Amino acid sequence: MHSSLPAGPPPIREPFHAPVAHLVRGGAVEGVHYGSVVVLDAAAEVRFELGDIRAACYPRSALKPVQAVAMVRAGLPLEDGLLSLAAASHSGEERHLAGTRRILELAGLTEDHLRNVTDLPFDPVVRDAWVRAGRPPSRLAQNCSGKHAAMLYTAKLNGWSLDGYLDPVHPLQQAIAETVEDLTGQRVATVTVDGCGAPLFSVSLRGLAVAAARLTTAAPGTPEARVADAMRAHPGMASGSRRDVAALMRAVPGLLAKDGFEGVQVAALPDGRAIAVKIADGASRARVPVAAGALALAGVDASLLAEFTGEPLLGGGRPVGEVRLVPALDPEALPARA
Repeated sequence: MHSSLPAGPPPIREPFHAPVAHLVRGGAVEGVHYGSVVVLDAAAEVRFELGDIRAACYPRSALKPVQAVAMVRAGLPLEDGLLSLAAASHSGEERHLAGTRRILELAGLTEDHLRNVTDLPFDPVVRDAWVRAGRPPSRLAQNCSGKHAAMLYTAKLNGWSLDGYLDPVHPLQQAIAETVEDLTGQRVATVTVDGCGAPLFSVSLRGLAVAAARLTTAAPGTPEARVADAMRAHPGMASGSRRDVAALMRAVPGLLAKDGFEGVQVAALPDGRAIAVKIADGASRARVPVAAGALALAGVDASLLAEFTGEPLLGGGRPVGEVRLVPALDPEALPARA
């Protein structure tokens, strides 16, 4: 753990978001995406900021790697793909379901012990096939089931209650809160409930980026390094076959990346350079290109990010526009970097 005490909590306020991307159709700006962006250098100093990187925000699933670190610190023995799945917002592919079943089996538990919400698979192709087969929503198919199975396994190993593992005062959730504060370097501002039913802790966007950097720069064999290594080695288990976050980790050597609902993205390089993004309206169509722009500002070669500049805006089935970054974030305005 980090020896310095966490700073005070980030302020709870309406964030001072700024324009980060324009929706351009036929040469005219049709819409504006607001948000906030932070880029940290290898010394964890702010290299670039736009919007409000210091207000409290909910990282949503972008915090899952930190939650996984807390579980490993508490004795979770998972490795490789199963540890990546413990930090996943998975797509509901059969490998994700099989992996979640395996975690439960290792704990001597079943799907009936899960307390996450029921849902259909997140991936639209998998979801359509699921519906055609007449399969109902289930806790196993919901995108957070790997995390919940790992939470149950951690609770079982420590002799903690299984029924109440999602209660904020449960020893597991207290351990997670302590790890969030340790890795972000700041106190949690508020605690609420995430979409899956687990406690959700608010931190600043800067704190989220700091936490990601601490995972990628941790000493080999530490819980932080184990989680980062598992996710980078098995990006498809941390997300899915058709997910942009997996493609991003494959495209940029050594990159750790995690997305979250409501337009959140965090990523960190092996030397500690890190970025975090929050899109105010929660739109993924802006999240991906804005994150790519931030990574270019962090020094990633823009050619590695070419496929993440955003999908074209269609009119009548043909491209008529695009999501265009504000000039400060536009990687095409930057020289290629090593």
